[in-house]
Amino acid sequence: MHAVPAEVGTRTSVPSGASSGTLVRKARLPNDRRTPAAARALVRSVLEEAGLDGLLNEALLLTTELSTNAVVHANTDLDIEVTADPGGLTVTVTDFAPGPVEQLAVGPKNESPNIGEVAERGRGLLLVDHFASRWGTVHEGDGKGVWFHLDHRGTGEEAGRIPAPADAPSLGALTGLLRSGSDRQTEDGQADLTDLATDLLSRLARLTGAAGGVLRVDRGDGMGRQLLARYGRAPRDNADTIRVPLTVYRPYSGELELDAAPVGYAQSLAVMVAERFSLHLENDRLRRADVRRQTWITFLAEASELLAQSLDVNLTMALIPQLVVPRLGQWCAVHTTDTWGRLQLAAATHADESALVNLHATLAESGPESILARLEEASRLGSQVMFGAPMEGFAVPLVARGARLGTLAVGRHVKHRHDADEVAVLEDVARRAALAIDNARIHDERRTVARTLQASLLPPALPHVEGIGFAAEYVPTGSEVGGDFYDVMPFGEDRWLVVVGDVSGKGVQAATVTGLVRDVIRILVDDGKSLSDILQRVNRTLVQRGGGRYCTLAMASVTRLADARLGVCLHLAGHDRAVLVRADGKTSFVGEGGTALGLLEAITSPDAEVTLGRGDSLIFYTDGVTERRRGRELFGSTRLRDAAAPLAGYPADAMAARLRSTTINFSVEEPRDDIAILVLRNDA
Repeated sequence: MHAVPAEVGTRTSVPSGASSGTLVRKARLPNDRRTPAAARALVRSVLEEAGLDGLLNEALLLTTELSTNAVVHANTDLDIEVTADPGGLTVTVTDFAPGPVEQLAVGPKNESPNIGEVAERGRGLLLVDHFASRWGTVHEGDGKGVWFHLDHRGTGEEAGRIPAPADAPSLGALTGLLRSGSDRQTEDGQADLTDLATDLLSRLARLTGAAGGVLRVDRGDGMGRQLLARYGRAPRDNADTIRVPLTVYRPYSGELELDAAPVGYAQSLAVMVAERFSLHLENDRLRRADVRRQTWITFLAEASELLAQSLDVNLTMALIPQLVVPRLGQWCAVHTTDTWGRLQLAAATHADESALVNLHATLAESGPESILARLEEASRLGSQVMFGAPMEGFAVPLVARGARLGTLAVGRHVKHRHDADEVAVLEDVARRAALAIDNARIHDERRTVARTLQASLLPPALPHVEGIGFAAEYVPTGSEVGGDFYDVMPFGEDRWLVVVGDVSGKGVQAATVTGLVRDVIRILVDDGKSLSDILQRVNRTLVQRGGGRYCTLAMASVTRLADARLGVCLHLAGHDRAVLVRADGKTSFVGEGGTALGLLEAITSPDAEVTLGRGDSLIFYTDGVTERRRGRELFGSTRLRDAAAPLAGYPADAMAARLRSTTINFSVEEPRDDIAILVLRNDA
């Protein structure tokens, strides 16, 4: 019986004129790896409904090939139309990519029974031409594609349209080759590449009669081309072999090598297998790239968080190399510019600690070819520069808010050079690091300004008075000036005035009000005003010029009495009560609360008389002491009084220092408010 050749042609629409028994199904499928399976399911359902089960194998094979080509090569959604009637099955697969169907110039009819002798019009059309009764192209609007028709065979007809010779691959073998790997998917939908490659090689070798084959892949990770799968013996150097490169994007590359002569259908099947595996390898590349990008995003987020936590310049610069090595390089060095624009090494680290000494020596070398010269070039030009062996790597400038702060130098990995993703991440790290350094410098400058301004609001030293001990401790917080202050000054003949106050708020305005209160008090003391008059006039001044800020004040006059005693007249203007510590260790709170200054036009300020015998002490403090926090717990005035009791026999400076230490050690948190402690002691 003679074989019926396939008819080849083109049409602009699906064949019409179908009888009333025609069954038509249409569907639009997404650009997705699961689309070929969906297309097969649609064709299978139509065949079962139409009773054309005898066409199942050929129909599924050709549908798989055409839908896979539409997804892989056209990279668009696809339309599939399946038409079944008593005469056979017609399937049309249409994509929406611009340009012609892959080499769709229609050639002569295929009258050869050997698939290896079919003229190449692309791998997909090769199979269509071999198995379809007739096929052609379709052009409808913005879509284009391929259709094929399979004639229905009666029960008495031959099972195949073209009887294949004994050495030609069977339809089942070709179907198995194309569907290989579909059942080898992991939980994330990815096929195991090694198992898939081994299975494809074994099937290909059995179909072509090859003695063996290998599949090598280079993932661009510096390890070179690695053997991924092998079947049978390795291809011999002096024998005819088939070599097919894998069609994947950089940095991936690879090759399939088959120990078989490139004759008959062997070359075409090898290309088919290479393209099929290339699709899985490209999916692996995309998946790995996505995982790697997610890893870099996480790394940058963590690096930013770590850099943002430190506002210390030296700590920030020491942290940067630790973030880079060894993940992004073998070694890393941070240089910063000094006042004259010269680069100074700020921090460096090496993955091999024994090589750190040599790294420092190399970075210190000068000369036109030295690393330092290249770093100066990067800083001057504000662009990336490379440097060669023996410390191969590159450097990027550290730039923040338009200012060039220095350079970040990174050495290449031991086994491979930096890829594009790593370079981009390092440039991002450099930007974040430069901003962190600049922020730390700004914070350091603000802290220095705040400390200098704060120091100007406090006396440089307390007076030394025979028989009377004065001592103070002050702990500033943050980079803003606080409103806490203290002072001790002469207050007439053999009398002294002790002042401890706290202006509301922080910052320059609070510092301005603090200076105003302190200066007004000194002027009024020089004028010989009484304590009540001083408080009244300070209150009036704050109401008029305080800008809405108020001040709490503890003010006490100290007078020598007979029998080596000290008389203290204490006024509290909204301030915490002082702690009285007797020489025998007994403690108590003294003073009566009055009105804070700057809130009301008229204030009340009751006084309290206290007599200090030998060894007695009076402790003044601000709310930074009592409001020191440990979680939700406050240090409190009671804990302060209990801490002062054991210090009864200590001099004033020791008492102040111990109370300061006790307050600070109460919590691991940084103090939230300034802490001021002043101790008055009768040292007679």
